[in-house]
Amino acid sequence: MTPVLTQHHPLAHAPRIRDDMTVEVALSLMAGAQVDHLVLCDGDDESTGLVTLARLSVLRDTPSYTDRVRLRDLPVS
Repeated sequence: MTPVLTQHHPLAHAPRIRDDMTVEVALSLMAGAQVDHLVLCDGDDESTGLVTLARLSVLRDTPSYTDRVRLRDLPVS
């Protein structure tokens, strides 16, 4: 019997979140799940992108940041 090699997709187990979530909630979710990225989804649960802990941390340290910023409002990078 030959072992089957499967390719592990790095996003397969990343938490999926809606893009209407605030940055604060996303950071809290990342901390609780002990992950450094989340998969963004729209209202139809279609993946629309990826958000990382590093990106949110940088955003949080800007003078224009408020706790009401939603993930869908993040500037495209």
